[in-house]
Amino acid sequence: MSNADGTTSPDREGTPFARRDGYVDDGAGVAAHYGNPLGEQRLLERGRAVVDLGTYGVVTVTGPDRLSWLNSMTTQLLLGLAPGVPTETLVLDASGRLEHAARVVDDGTTTWLVTDPGDAAPLAAWLTSMRFMLRVDVADRSAEHRVVGAFADAPLAAVAPVVTWTDPWAAIAVGGWSYADPSDHPGRDWSLRLAVLTPADAAALAASDVPAAGTLALEALRIAAWRPRLADADERTIPHELDWMRSAVHLDKGCYRGQETVAKVHNLGHPPRRLVLLHLDGSQGVLPAPGAVVRAQSDDAEVGRVTAVATHHELGPIALAVVKRTVDPTAVLVTDAEDTVVTAAQQVIVPPSAGATADVPRMPRLGAVRRPTS
Repeated sequence: MSNADGTTSPDREGTPFARRDGYVDDGAGVAAHYGNPLGEQRLLERGRAVVDLGTYGVVTVTGPDRLSWLNSMTTQLLLGLAPGVPTETLVLDASGRLEHAARVVDDGTTTWLVTDPGDAAPLAAWLTSMRFMLRVDVADRSAEHRVVGAFADAPLAAVAPVVTWTDPWAAIAVGGWSYADPSDHPGRDWSLRLAVLTPADAAALAASDVPAAGTLALEALRIAAWRPRLADADERTIPHELDWMRSAVHLDKGCYRGQETVAKVHNLGHPPRRLVLLHLDGSQGVLPAPGAVVRAQSDDAEVGRVTAVATHHELGPIALAVVKRTVDPTAVLVTDAEDTVVTAAQQVIVPPSAGATADVPRMPRLGAVRRPTS
């Protein structure tokens, strides 16, 4: 499918998984579920099911300068990235705000970038605009491939992926930093694999007897693992707010666009907002939608917005939200679902104290007069 800018988007029609019993479309051309979202979560989490992520995009970069070029523009250290080693990187604007995110793996000749839905064409267009005289070629190859996910290799054993990316979220990456408490981080068991398949292999997998889960199942597991994605960002987001320094930012690499903001906030300041997990009151049977306003119960003041919501098979109704840094972590919050007010308890992901890691001592102001204490 061709876009106005000459790039391509995946064909959203005729997903082979639509032939599965119980298929319910999520409105974008993949399965939201197959009739049992909570059961699908359990199968997916145990590494027994696959999830069709056909709305994800695939961008490739080829040429001898590909890794050094990507390294110079994005947040991750990609120079010398070994074939098959998965990582991820972010594209920031000059003020350090998040514009694009990509899951990265190189096969020795091609760097593969797997994007969230809707981001492949814009990312490919931006990369193409930055080519200048370097020996690189950029292509949006979403229409030629289909992405599927699993939490183990076994469900993918019957196909031969073009390339496989394993999420690095389970541990703090070299050069990264986690503001969340690492001692009991729920992402430590997160082992999502994304397989880039040919249409023929995707059809074969869909026709096999491997159990399938919908996107609702994956979203619930992602939220419970505190795993950020581009959908959690808005036009003001900086990586610190989502704890994305953990896996997508290398603090010791060279300069890139937005690097000054990343360093300044991390070393000297605090991110203005912070990601929290909300445990929602599900007693009324309704959930807020992504984008719902979050308010303080005490005075009804707006303090943030919901970015993702799901019902988890163990935790119940949960959501990710980005709230003001100064919100009391013990405060009860509320949000709206249809005409119902839903209360929520916070679980801290990014603490209010995040940042200011340099611990620079404050110097007295020039000309300041010290007054006697007695």
